[in-house]
Amino acid sequence: MKKTLLLCASLLAAGAAQAQAAGYTIDPTHTFVTFEVTHFGTSTNRGRFDKKSGSITFDRAGRSGKVDISIETGSVNTGTAAFDKHLQSKDFFDSEAHPTVRFVGERFSFEGDKVSEVAGTLTLLGKTQPVTLKAVRFNCFDHPRLKREVCGGDFETTIQRSQWGMGYGIPAIPDAVKLVIQVEAVRQ
Repeated sequence: MKKTLLLCASLLAAGAAQAQAAGYTIDPTHTFVTFEVTHFGTSTNRGRFDKKSGSITFDRAGRSGKVDISIETGSVNTGTAAFDKHLQSKDFFDSEAHPTVRFVGERFSFEGDKVSEVAGTLTLLGKTQPVTLKAVRFNCFDHPRLKREVCGGDFETTIQRSQWGMGYGIPAIPDAVKLVIQVEAVRQ
């Protein structure tokens, strides 16, 4: 009898813990993926990706979650059509052969009740490498118009693009690329 009660209590506790996780869908109108790289040591080239999608599962009480973001490489936008076309070529993103970049993060770190980092993997040009995104800002709020909870923040990291096989122009165009993912996701 004692074993049965313990088993039932364990199952109830596990069910309650899982019930804390909530699903969120990335809001593409409030989510931006940008990059920065210096150009021949003079200025900073910046660009963004206009098409992105994804989901987040977040368990505040369990201090865990999962982020899954896909970015369409053909949607790169620097404001200069010729530069965008070069970035889509085999020299950089090879958009025809590799139409998406994907970040999957499953290890959340917290400072207090705020997410401070999300560690996971970045798949680019068919290669997957570990990446940790540092939260510069994180918050959840009740959206007055949507009448739903929205969570998000600004997350950033610097990668060495050569780790994914993107070596064009190094060292004149540096290996280090700063990535910034500004994300807002709506609870479903």
